[in-house]
Parts: sequence; C-alpha cells; structure tokens
Amino acid sequence: MHRLSQPSASWPRHHSLIKVGSLAEKWEKLHPLSGPHDGSNSSKVPVFVMLPLDTVTHGGNLNKPRAMNASLMALKSAGVEGVMVDAWWGLVEKDGPLRYNWEGYAELVQMVKHHGLKIQVVMSFHQCGGNVGDSCRNPEYISLGCDSMAVLRGRTPIQVYTDFMRSFRNRFSDDLGEVIVEVQVGMGPCGELRYPAYPESNGTWRFPGIGEFQCYDKYMRASLKASAQEAGNQDWGQGGPHDSGQYNQFPDDTGFFRREGTWNTEYGRFFLEWYSSKLLQHGNSLLAAAEGIFKGTGAKLSGKVAGIHWHYKTRSHAAELTAGYYNTRHHDGYQPIAQMFSKHGVVFNFTCMEMRDGEQPENANCSPEGLVQQVKIATKAAGIELAGENALERYDAAAYRQVLATSTSASGSGLSAFTYLRLNKRLFEEGNWRHLVEFVRSMSEGGRNRRRLAESDTQRSDLYIGLITEKNVRKTKETLLV
Repeated sequence: MHRLSQPSASWPRHHSLIKVGSLAEKWEKLHPLSGPHDGSNSSKVPVFVMLPLDTVTHGGNLNKPRAMNASLMALKSAGVEGVMVDAWWGLVEKDGPLRYNWEGYAELVQMVKHHGLKIQVVMSFHQCGGNVGDSCRNPEYISLGCDSMAVLRGRTPIQVYTDFMRSFRNRFSDDLGEVIVEVQVGMGPCGELRYPAYPESNGTWRFPGIGEFQCYDKYMRASLKASAQEAGNQDWGQGGPHDSGQYNQFPDDTGFFRREGTWNTEYGRFFLEWYSSKLLQHGNSLLAAAEGIFKGTGAKLSGKVAGIHWHYKTRSHAAELTAGYYNTRHHDGYQPIAQMFSKHGVVFNFTCMEMRDGEQPENANCSPEGLVQQVKIATKAAGIELAGENALERYDAAAYRQVLATSTSASGSGLSAFTYLRLNKRLFEEGNWRHLVEFVRSMSEGGRNRRRLAESDTQRSDLYIGLITEKNVRKTKETLLV
C-alpha cells in the first residue's frame, strides 16, 4: 500500500548496560517526582521528552530496546512526566490495507509503564525526512484536497486515518488514560495543522523565505473554482495568486504580500478565506473522527500548530498565510483554529516556546514572543488548554528560561504541559543534562523557582538529581541513545 524507505540508524552500536536501577530507586525516595498528567496540581507544568523519530524500526520492532530502557530510567530519575513518540502510519500499515503492526509500540508502552512514566502518542500521517533534524525517511503524504475522495483502494484519506486511530485504540485500550495520557492527531507536515508551504528538503525553501501557496492539485483547483462561482466571480477560480512570489523571496519582493499588496484587496481576502477554510475543514474532519474514537478513554486529545514567527512584524504575515493561517494586521488567524479545537475538546499544542525576538535576524521581521502571546490570548478566549514545544534543538539555559517565562506569563493562559525536543546523546552531556533537570524541577514548581539547583541532596550523597554526578553521567552516556 505504501512506499517506505529504511529509517537511518541513529542509535549507538555500543550499549553496555550499567547498574543504575538501584541508584534511581534510591533517588526517587529522596526526591519526589512530578505528579499525574491530570491537572491536579494547577501550578505544575509536566515535562515530556520526545523520543527519536526512528524509535520503531522499518520492520516494526522497538529500536535498541536495552538502550531505550536505560534512557527511560535516566529520564525517570530527572523527574520528567513521560515521553512522546510518533506512531508512523507508513510503518504500522505498510503491509497492506487494514493490516496493522503495533508490536514495537506495544513493547515501548510496556517499558514506559514499567518505569512509572507516561507517554504521548502522535498519530503521524505525515512525511518524515524533510525537516531540520529528521533522522529517518518516511515519504507518505496526501494532499488535504482529497480528504473525501476514495483514492486509497476504495477508502478516503479520512477513512484511512480513522481506521488507523481505531486500530490503535483497540490495541491499547487497557493503557489509554493510564499510561497513554495523550493522543496527538497529526494533521499535516511535521504533524502540524498547516500546508507544506516551506519544504526544507533539497533546499527548496530556506529560512526566512515566505513559502508558496499549496493549491494547485486538481482537487484544490476544483474547490477554488466552485468557491469563486459561489462568490459570483469566476475569474477568481482560475488558480492561486499570480503575484505571490516564490519560496525564498521576501514579502516586499511580491505584489501579493508587500505592504499595500493584493492580500488586502477583495480578491485577496476571498482567496485567503478559502485557503484557510480548507485547512480548518481538514482539521475539523480529523479531530471529529478522533473525538469519536477516543472519547471516554481518559486520554487527552491534542493538535499541533506551527510557530511561524518570521515576517510576523509585517502587515501581511506572508509566511503564515502560505501555511494556511489567515493571520494579518487586520485578521486574527488563530482564533478560528482555537475555536475549532475547543469544539472537540482538543489541547492546542504550539511550537517556538523557547525563542526570543532578540535572537532572530533583523531582516526577517521575526517575533516569536509576539506570536506566542497572540496564541495564548486566542486559546484563553476559546477556553482550551495550551501546551508547548521547542521548535529547534536547544540545550542552553536561556532557552529554558524563556519557556519558564512563557509557562507562567500573566497574559493569556499558561501552559498545561511542555514537550522537549528531543532525546539524543547531546542531551546527556553533563552541562546539558543539568540544565534539563533544573528546568524540569522549576516547571514542577510552576516556574516560580528559577534558581540553580543544588548539586547534591541534603545528605551530600552522589545521588545528584538525574544521576548527574560526573561518574554517573559518564556511565550513562555509554548506554544512552544517540
């Protein structure tokens, strides 16, 4: 049914096990771990850590289980709430329609359960391998324009996604709500509700390019034509804007996105409304299906929205527009998304929580901080939870401080959870690990205490938080995954 290339190996060949179990157990008695993912402590922000993209192999097995076991033990000792993993449609159903292999994921869930951790599982219907940091290749991707078309051996994409989610629910019914505390529904590239407007593979797009509209397959063209006829102007249905430029241009290079460009004309408003509405319809269809499947299981539902912060300070917000977010100086693009999420009781997961305006290049007109504040206001108005992720791999204290500030900001709502990107060998380097442990502790205290943590417990033993003493870090790195 699907084409799928072999994920690249990103795990170490050497993983001699170390005897950290007894140390971890002693540490847990000395240091209370984070509580349940149920909001019982309103000030606490639970922290999850993303697992590698190739956690499950092409053959459907758990990748390097002994190394994973040691990694989970270390994360438990650090006080994290749990982990996040991608459940790849292209892996699970690769043997044919309705033939699902969940065995690698089942082994992982049991291992997570054994360590007293929780897990967030992403229903990943998207391509893997075209974005910064991707360590595996999975070429599956389907245009949202054919959501209701029976293009997959008699099934529509929405039916295929629904069958996949139902199979997952049936296979893990005993663990949903207990170990599997959240199911994130993938709705586009990187699992985000957006169009693939800025593909990084093969150098097609480079930051901070504006990207391109994605409305040129036959299904999208037919929809645009029908909408134009309904609006009483058939000429608007001939295709997308002719003056919207190319992937790596800037707004002022184009007629559509420049300060007084076509985006703010009657035609521009018609097109942007249609383009963004197609994305909202896609998200609504998927989340409605997910709600019907997972309602009553005890697991939260979440959806991810991209933090497209470049050109945010311009009037047109070009990069957001091409991705499908109708967000301009005059139009709020995140309220409709938040309201749609609210309709289905879905957590709004947002990226770029670690970024500061001052870190960005001036010519890109970035404002990740302004964007995050806008999203916080939108989610608060919609009455839904806001969770966060870091967009890029960061290990420095400044990035963690920014997340802490965001999680406790008085403007809009705070964060209900934070998922850290990503588990790899660099994370376990001593300085990086110390920053993570201090961050987790501060988040468990609601972000109130940002002081550097002591390097030993009150009895001055070597049970430093997260087994962080030099000798334990050295041993742990021998075991943990890349």
